[in-house]
Amino acid sequence: MTDTPGAPSPHPFETELTIDVDGTPVSAVAARPEGADATVLVAHGAGAGMEHPFMSGFTRALHTEGIATLRFNFPYREAGRKFPDRPPVAIATWRAAVAAAHESAAAAGSAGEPIWASGKSFGGRMASMAVAEGLEVAGLVFLGYPLHPPGNPSKLRDEHLYGLTVPMLFLQGTNDPFASPNLQLAEVAQRIGPNAELEWVENAGHSFEVKGAKRPQAEVGAGLAPRVAAFVRTHA
Repeated sequence: MTDTPGAPSPHPFETELTIDVDGTPVSAVAARPEGADATVLVAHGAGAGMEHPFMSGFTRALHTEGIATLRFNFPYREAGRKFPDRPPVAIATWRAAVAAAHESAAAAGSAGEPIWASGKSFGGRMASMAVAEGLEVAGLVFLGYPLHPPGNPSKLRDEHLYGLTVPMLFLQGTNDPFASPNLQLAEVAQRIGPNAELEWVENAGHSFEVKGAKRPQAEVGAGLAPRVAAFVRTHA
């Protein structure tokens, strides 16, 4: 992990970094408030990168909650491609990001602090697949888990979840087409066991937008931070 030379910080308390993913550099942004007792890594969804206002709004709100963050790009997004990376590449990216988070925590004198993996849709699903393949994190936070393709509720993406024992928080909109009918996700969480918690966001879609209630995406992302911070601290 290296600082990005000559690049201005995107926010006064944020630092731009470059993470090496098996020889491929990807961009990242880290922030550490004074006294932080955990780091939450945040991966973007399939259609937008780490610079999306939802992502920055969410991580900056976590900063105000006293939690360190690191958001990052997957290689496809870094290269300007539209089609998401295949799981092996995405999982390798998650491994590199977790290693970078540990390095950052150690440099701040917080070696051994809990590192959580979080992600919007695709990013969260890839985090869970990485954990299923042995990546060690304190827990998982899903910001809109893509349980199935829209309109195809019979094609579930859930098999790898049932062997996971870390704490998991599913934040999901009640109008999310990637998890309808909503009862399915509740059943998945129940099958996972007591380490999985499902919290609904009423009337919200896949990006937590609410029809008829327009809000800036940064504000939408920030609105989820208190729930995530509370869950992280509950499972410290």
